[in-house]
Amino acid sequence: MIGFKRKKRNLRADRQGLRKWYTRRLGEWLLESERQQLDQVLPSLFGYHLIQVGHLVDEDLLTSSRVPHRVIIDLEEEQRDPEQADKAPVMPGLQGKPDSLPLQHDAVDVVVLHHTLEFEKHPHEVLREVERVLIAEGHVVIIGFNPWSIWGLWRLLLIWRTQPPWCGNFRSLMRLKDWLALLGFDTVYSQTCFFRPPLQRSGIMGKLTFLESFGKRWCPLLGGAYVLVAKKRVVTLTPIKPRWRTRRRFIEADVT
Repeated sequence: MIGFKRKKRNLRADRQGLRKWYTRRLGEWLLESERQQLDQVLPSLFGYHLIQVGHLVDEDLLTSSRVPHRVIIDLEEEQRDPEQADKAPVMPGLQGKPDSLPLQHDAVDVVVLHHTLEFEKHPHEVLREVERVLIAEGHVVIIGFNPWSIWGLWRLLLIWRTQPPWCGNFRSLMRLKDWLALLGFDTVYSQTCFFRPPLQRSGIMGKLTFLESFGKRWCPLLGGAYVLVAKKRVVTLTPIKPRWRTRRRFIEADVT
């Protein structure tokens, strides 16, 4: 039996390719759908500090957030080219890696992962790092590609291709919920979006717009991408009131 051996992944090239993909028609359509989902969940997340891990698009995805201090943490190996400096985001930025964030423990209220886990060798370490920097009852917002969708099927058919986003490891909502539960998170929101197939032709995609309303109504779990929000669980200790009792003697006293 002949097997197919995939080439060793170059994470830097994957992320750069995903940036370029987001500038194409399909990427722009998906980004608009993801932004609509973020605009629904971010206004309800409060705090003082919000970080977005990774920078895949030039547009600000966090405009609907009420958190006053927002920072992008970009990967060290994917710094932007000087020619693109004029498109840099208005928000301040820091250099760092998803599995080693340059932040203190319990310092952040909200963390946004925009297609970060699909292109990391150790996604569990990324989630552990998120748990470390989040305050008690802080929230993580995860945007990812849904393997149980037309997009997931498309990826299987194009498994031999190495271009993003198809070269990424699509993680299902159920698997993410299990991982987060082990780290002490409670899932408070999950929703998929973009129910049309991943095609680049404007004419065909325009005719398939009806699939958006159809998918939301009849198959809401089969969208091409999803947004998941989870809250860091707080373990509270219930004090136990001591019961004061007279200690029994080991040897009875003599009574005369």
